[in-house]
Amino acid sequence: MQILEQLGLGLGLATLAGLNLYLTVFLTGLLVRFDVLHLAAKYQTIEVLGHDWVLIAAGVLYAIEFVADKVPWLDSLWDSIHTLIRPVGGTLLAMQALGEMPAHLEVVAALLAGGAALTTHSAKAGTRLLANHSPEPASNIALSIAEDIVVVAGTLIMVLKPIIALCIFTAVIIVLWLVLPRMFRVIRRSFEIIRDKLRILFGRNTPDYSVTPPGSSRA
Repeated sequence: MQILEQLGLGLGLATLAGLNLYLTVFLTGLLVRFDVLHLAAKYQTIEVLGHDWVLIAAGVLYAIEFVADKVPWLDSLWDSIHTLIRPVGGTLLAMQALGEMPAHLEVVAALLAGGAALTTHSAKAGTRLLANHSPEPASNIALSIAEDIVVVAGTLIMVLKPIIALCIFTAVIIVLWLVLPRMFRVIRRSFEIIRDKLRILFGRNTPDYSVTPPGSSRA
């Protein structure tokens, strides 16, 4: 039972980190700091998240992300910067939660945690790219708020009911694996449409120098 609870905590941290790394660290650190987890033996490994400097760093970075995440196209730029940061951060958090284990299991756990974080990050980044094709910022703001709510709810479930969290996050990752290929096809097609429109636009405005105007001669 304890192993399943640690797996739920580790997978939860990795999955939520892919969505919003800094908020995940900040919320979990607050729960540790105020002893909501009561830091039983299985949770001692994440005690470091409640350290003052960790909370300050996570809080400041989340404040920056809170703003950047609501501005069209700036959110996609922010996501592209975090393509490596979120999976690595999610992996480190998961390994911290799982504690010591045999070396071969550590490798497997790190791969699974990194894959989970990368999956949710890809889903977030892909959704934002699709939303940015609309001219209004309302969809970006709504998505950002919804993502924060998901992280808060997921964190509470993860620390209070880790076995239930294990089932939920496993199901979410499987669903995302099924949905992401279709999402990326839609994104690619949308960029192809934009590219074609730009080609037509610049093609009309650019003079064709390959045709010699009437009455002129070539040198």
